[in-house]
Amino acid sequence: MRVVLDTNVFISGIFWNGNYCSQLIDKWKNKEIDLVSSIEIIEELTKTLINFKIPMPKDMIEEWKFLILKNSIIVESSSKIEAIKDDPDDNKFLEVAVDGKAELIVSQDKHLLNLKEYRGIKIVKPEEALSLI
Repeated sequence: MRVVLDTNVFISGIFWNGNYCSQLIDKWKNKEIDLVSSIEIIEELTKTLINFKIPMPKDMIEEWKFLILKNSIIVESSSKIEAIKDDPDDNKFLEVAVDGKAELIVSQDKHLLNLKEYRGIKIVKPEEALSLI
């Protein structure tokens, strides 16, 4: 199953072990799901990790970046989607999901979750994603 993970899912999963988000990251690491991402999403995650309230060593941030680049389907999105008006930056997750032929977007962001589905791609919370995988 091809899945797009929102930055907030990575943050929760990286910093708090054992929660739904870390279980999803484990499924990706164990190759039970295919992560679909983009350079733009990885850059957002990197910036968030650098500026997060819980400090993370730079070499660990680089390891996460490398891990995602190496073990994901990296999509250079050609779609220009404007479905989320309140937070247009979130549209990049829809664009990557569409162009990367993902079946699921996993997020904890209300702007994405309020859509519920976009062009046949389900948008769900981490706990629901685990039941679908």
